[in-house]
Amino acid sequence: MSEKLLELAPVVPVVVLDDAGSAVPLARALVDGGLPVIEVTLRTPAAAEAVRRIVAEVPDAVVGTGTVRTPADVRLSVDAGARFLVSPGATPRLLDAMEDSGLDLLPGTSSISEMLAVAERGHTAMKFFPAEAAGGRPFLRSVAGPLPDLRFCPTGGITVASAPDYLALPNVSCVGGSWLTPSDLVAAGDWDRIRSLAAAAAALG
Repeated sequence: MSEKLLELAPVVPVVVLDDAGSAVPLARALVDGGLPVIEVTLRTPAAAEAVRRIVAEVPDAVVGTGTVRTPADVRLSVDAGARFLVSPGATPRLLDAMEDSGLDLLPGTSSISEMLAVAERGHTAMKFFPAEAAGGRPFLRSVAGPLPDLRFCPTGGITVASAPDYLALPNVSCVGGSWLTPSDLVAAGDWDRIRSLAAAAAALG
């Protein structure tokens, strides 16, 4: 993924949708709150349709897919109109498919060796996942010295309370978070509350 895209907002909402009918009002609430970059995870059957609807009806949203694990997921994402791809890890086969798609990509890494392998293919922006379980802020701080050219979007276990500390690191461009779209608020259609959560997250930048 281009570093320019990572810098559009300090927080990328990580969205899990069981009902594609919620996609458009949810995306509008996030964009109105100041978070235009939205990652819809491919964890539910509704995900691809959710991306299609956001692309068609929320032009200010920059929507991509997450939990991209296979070349088939890449094809599904391209067909749905996704703008970028986010993977939890990065195998050579998956990276080949992601690169061939022509979309921006954010390969997942959790170790120095994985970071070097992704960087060898020309990618300087990557996901750090699962952030808290893989060493969190101390780990990212420690790799900033030997890998100064890499930029990360840590995701996994990050909260509204810990996000500012991650964003203060020199090698963190943004963070990914699921706290912005809790399932109870999405199910209730409480878009005002989600808009408020998005505005608070946007203010972290």
